[in-house]
Amino acid sequence: MLNNEKIKKVSIVVSKGSLEGIYPALIMANGARMQGIEANLFFTFFGMDAITKKKMGNIKVATVGNPAMGIPTLIGAIPGMSYFATRMMKKQMEELDIPPIPEFIEMIDDAGGKIYACLASVDMFKLKKEDFCDQLEKILTVGEFYDISAGGQIIFT
Repeated sequence: MLNNEKIKKVSIVVSKGSLEGIYPALIMANGARMQGIEANLFFTFFGMDAITKKKMGNIKVATVGNPAMGIPTLIGAIPGMSYFATRMMKKQMEELDIPPIPEFIEMIDDAGGKIYACLASVDMFKLKKEDFCDQLEKILTVGEFYDISAGGQIIFT
């Protein structure tokens, strides 16, 4: 039986710092905003690379230990393999008019989506608010994230 209740809010946890770990969250958040759904992105651990000024424009595909790549780990470890895979994926995304991460973050923010960083991860990596992109709304504790997420769906990518 279908549930006819519409989703009103999603909070998406981004913990991976690779292209294939970050883009699903950005696409889901953007899609939510296009549907009028409140969208919160909570970046933690290496997922924070997507909103860190020095790293957000240089995210790569993970070729080692990534079974979805369909290549043995040993081949994925060959120097240049990550660069090659990243270049191919970025070219495909460009052909589909999927924006680069910094532009995507800006689009989501402009559409009313909220960008948050995890306080525990920020402290662990010794980062400060000024290390992050301008779209960062706030650095939150996990408890504050749950408060913001109350009444909505939490998605872990």
